[in-house]
Amino acid sequence: MNSALSAATTAGYTMPPLWRTVTKSGYFLGLCGAIGATVTYATTVRPALRARSADAGDAAVLRRRSARYLAGAGVLLLVAGYFQLAARVARAGKGMPFADALAPDRIWHFLRAPAAKGAWIPQGTIYLVQNGVLLLTAVTLAALFAPAARRRTDALALLALPLSLATTLIAAIPAAAPKNADAVLDLVFDQVHIIAGTVWLGGLALLVALAGTRGRLGGSAGLLWADLWRRFGLVAMVCVGAVVVSGLWMSWRHVGAIDQLWTTGYGLALLVKLLLVAGLVTAGAVNQLWLMPRIARARRADDTASLLRLTLRHFPQVVWGEVALGLGVLVALPYLSGSARTEAHSPQAASSGAVFAAGAALAAALAVSLYATAKTSDALARRQVLAANCPTGHEASRI
Repeated sequence: MNSALSAATTAGYTMPPLWRTVTKSGYFLGLCGAIGATVTYATTVRPALRARSADAGDAAVLRRRSARYLAGAGVLLLVAGYFQLAARVARAGKGMPFADALAPDRIWHFLRAPAAKGAWIPQGTIYLVQNGVLLLTAVTLAALFAPAARRRTDALALLALPLSLATTLIAAIPAAAPKNADAVLDLVFDQVHIIAGTVWLGGLALLVALAGTRGRLGGSAGLLWADLWRRFGLVAMVCVGAVVVSGLWMSWRHVGAIDQLWTTGYGLALLVKLLLVAGLVTAGAVNQLWLMPRIARARRADDTASLLRLTLRHFPQVVWGEVALGLGVLVALPYLSGSARTEAHSPQAASSGAVFAAGAALAAALAVSLYATAKTSDALARRQVLAANCPTGHEASRI
């Protein structure tokens, strides 16, 4: 490990300053809170709470906790967004101390700077619009702190959803025309990676927070939570596919050879991130192939005690581990600076028909594997139910 770190250091990699690490990780944490919570509420929590099988008392408890969580996510996004904007000012100031960049007048000067030569719009104007949308998103979510606004949780969450997505999409708008098709794809896949990752991690965090209400839920809450985990499992599978496909593109663009993963600073940071993501995928597979079949079995057998234990004790324990791994991913992100290809002086990546064909094949294989995982989970659930219903040899001999 020491030799690898030494090689990375001498390859021209520059470690980001502490303020850059904190602000960038904090910003993506804020996006996880806003995007992940609103998308998960819209696709998972809201439909489950509105289902006929949901107990009215349990649904009310989870709706109140969801409202408070969404409100907190708004405050987090606002604070993280301000520090991220100050970090942009510091980086543009050519050696400006981060403490100086926090001053509102310096931020306003940065946002009103004229367009650079060849740009169609000033970069500061893009950030001004982006942070205006961020402020609107934060205010919309933070309004849920008011008890009167909680009666409109569904409406406010659905309003904040497109606003939170726009927060990251607007920031990706290039101030100058992209040089080629690969540059356009870089922007597209980067946003796909961000949105899918924030929905995945932010959704996990929201459900873990909601699981903390188990002491106030009734004995039939396992049915509601089985529906919640099932719905989010589908959302998570889509996110995993999007993260992997977009991640493969970005890795190919920035890493020219396998050995660059441990001989360059960028490669080492990427390797750490890959290991953390692999842990997330493994935990998700445990949920899908081990816990979900047991939940389905308990649900079909009307075993409320086992269902409650599985959905509100065992499942959240695994998800807590996923949340911890996700935080590790956010900490690793600021260290993905530059490119391993540049550090190793290897040729820059350029797409071709063969590259797109290989990418399409990998995407198709990933889609098949995710579909197979879902079908395997269903098959395991059916097998366990059949095994539970079939008489044992001793019982059969008495029939």
